[in-house]
This record gives sequence, structure tokens and C-alpha cells, in this order.
Amino acid sequence: MHPEIPHNTGCAGRLTAALGLPLHLVEPLGFSLEDRYLKRAGLDYWPLVELVVHRDLEAALSALEQSSERPLRERLKLFSARGGRSLFETTFAPDDVLLFGSESDGLPESLLAAHAERHVYVPIRRGVRSLNLANVICLGVYTALVRAGCPLPANDGSYEAHPEAGTGVQPSQRARRAH
Repeated sequence: MHPEIPHNTGCAGRLTAALGLPLHLVEPLGFSLEDRYLKRAGLDYWPLVELVVHRDLEAALSALEQSSERPLRERLKLFSARGGRSLFETTFAPDDVLLFGSESDGLPESLLAAHAERHVYVPIRRGVRSLNLANVICLGVYTALVRAGCPLPANDGSYEAHPEAGTGVQPSQRARRAH
């Protein structure tokens, strides 16, 4: 939701490319999809990213509602640094929707209040305000996939470049505007 730091979003893009998952962003963004730091953080994996940009939270939730027969309110996992259920005690299903807030504001209070039983947090020591958003996204997505019983990509340690790697594909070229 409303990411502000291009590096974090680039890391999320790289993660979704590695796992074959879509990346949904909610405007307003704190950077341009042409940002060089966004591109750099995602490296040359942007051709593999299914990037969907929504004009606002309502549009995003409406689009995500259509992605499963299970009601969205049952599929939401709202990541917050302020309470809820530990990531490591949370159950996940393959069609769950993981929502992460902006770096400075987190998720909107109205959304958190409307889904109080859907909060997920990553345990950290007292005195530490929060973890880096990109780290929480990575930890949350991998944990959710494993706990939901979803297969992880087969990887024997080898690498073969995507045919479009190194062609300068920009995140803006991969973005699909959802309406």
C-alpha cells in the first residue's frame, strides 16, 4: 500500500519474479515507476514481474475480491508492526492476500480496525520500532507459502537468464493499470 521507497518495492518485485507471484501496488506511490533505484533493486528481473497498479485501496480490494471464490475478508492478512498474531502462529491458505503498508505509515487505521482479527506481525525485540518493509515482505511471503502447503520453485542452484534480461525493461513497461 502506497510504497514510498523504491528500493523496497524493487526488492518486492524481485521476490515476486522469483516466486511467480503478482505484485500489486496501490497509488499514490512515493516514486515513479521509471525510478532508477526501483529498476536497480529489481535488477533485470522486471520481465518476469506481473505488476498491477491500482488507483486506490478500494480498487485494489475490489480487484482482489475477484481472484478467488472465498470472500476477501477471509483471505486478508494485514501485516502490522503493532500487534495481532505472530507470523509464525498464523495459518495461511493458498489464496490468501497479504497486505503490507507504507514504510512510514503502515496500513490505514480504518482497514486495520475493520479487520482486527486479521493482523499479522513479525516478532522483534522491545525497543526496535519495526523491520525493513522489504525484509518483512520476503519473510511473510515465504512463510505464508510454506504454511499454506504451496510448492516452492524447484531450484538446483543453476541460473539461466530470462530472454529479456539485460534489455532494459522498465517497471513502468510491466505495469498493468487496474481499474
